[in-house]
Amino acid sequence: MPDTTQYWNLEGCFSRQSHPGITRAKSEENKLRVVFFMLLREFMSRYFPTIICRLTIISALLLTRETNSGSVTVVQGGTAILPCQIIHTDDDLTQITWQRTTREKPHNDNFITIQPREGPRFVNGHDDRFKYIGNFNNKIGTLQLSSVALKDEGSYTCIFTLFPSGNQKTEIPLIVIVPPFTSVKDNLPTLGTEEVLFATCTAAGSKPPAEVRWLTDALGEKVRTTTNSIKYDNGTTTTVSSLFGVPMREINGHQVQCVISGDSLSTEETLPFTIQIYFSPTEVNITVISEGSFECLTEANPSANIIWSRSGKSLLQSAVRVEGAKLQLLSLNSDLNGLYQCEATNAYGSKHGQLYVHVASGACSAAWALFLVVLFLNVMGTAAWCFYKSGHLQRISQEMKQQMGEQSKNSKEKSVTANLFQCVYNNVVSRLVC
Repeated sequence: MPDTTQYWNLEGCFSRQSHPGITRAKSEENKLRVVFFMLLREFMSRYFPTIICRLTIISALLLTRETNSGSVTVVQGGTAILPCQIIHTDDDLTQITWQRTTREKPHNDNFITIQPREGPRFVNGHDDRFKYIGNFNNKIGTLQLSSVALKDEGSYTCIFTLFPSGNQKTEIPLIVIVPPFTSVKDNLPTLGTEEVLFATCTAAGSKPPAEVRWLTDALGEKVRTTTNSIKYDNGTTTTVSSLFGVPMREINGHQVQCVISGDSLSTEETLPFTIQIYFSPTEVNITVISEGSFECLTEANPSANIIWSRSGKSLLQSAVRVEGAKLQLLSLNSDLNGLYQCEATNAYGSKHGQLYVHVASGACSAAWALFLVVLFLNVMGTAAWCFYKSGHLQRISQEMKQQMGEQSKNSKEKSVTANLFQCVYNNVVSRLVC
């Protein structure tokens, strides 16, 4: 056989004088080798970063342990404690990281990191409401959040970075309770025969929703209620309960209660309400309180405003005093004679009543007084004349000296007395006729 070494050069490649068959075999092998390395390079350039990334994520997940803590519930405006602690481990703690996903920040982000030397440090903005109250050496990462708002509601994650075991997470859901704003509004119903809205009771902006109901006591079927709710994007709800009925006068002044309850309130809240049926003044009556004093009375809701006036003339301030619905004539004389009017007015209407005052003149009064004096003197003079004429004076002086109490003498005295009064009466009548 011929020597084949002459067909190889020092670089392991075929020379130009190589055997033709061997040259073709080596050429095919080189082509396959080139194609293989080209495919390998393409594969590595395209898929190697993804493989490395996925292996990194898998290793991180295998090294991270997650635990779920109980949720924390706080009333809006209060203070929340977010507890975070790990136990039963001797691993070295290198860092504590807090993350959150809230209504205000829907994307998960770091907001506090705690390291052994630097202590707590805010990330992505400072917030004075957060305070680290844990202990790094004892592996306690607890936070305190004051002045809690609805925007703070969400999920808070505490991450302990341990060596060599990896990360340990604790997730704490924060639930914010919002008490409602409560109120009762009067719809100002007026007297009528058709059903109308009396009042509405509202529990506004509560979370979770509040329950609203009416206690109507003795009214029974005379009233009815409806309840509606509106839920907002921020998670709060407004609940409105309405009270309906026919606005009759007998319902006016009745006491009812609006009761508001639910998990958003620590205790049940009761709002008292007096049903008001509004109407204009009814019939006006003027009553006599005493001589020269009068009062104007009427029924109205709201209460009527009373105004006294005098027809054709103004009220004399020196002779008349007005105190609300009362009118007092300070001096009774003919200057006060005339027609007085009492007008009752409120926002729904008005009515009036009238009073005629007549005071006798001074001359007439003097004449009557003189007549009474003359009449009295006339009676007394007649009585004295009758006593003298009958001799009754003399008998009285004699009888005083005798014993009194005898039945027969008493009878005679009664007869004498009757005769005496008959004499006086006849004398007076005869004089008056004359």
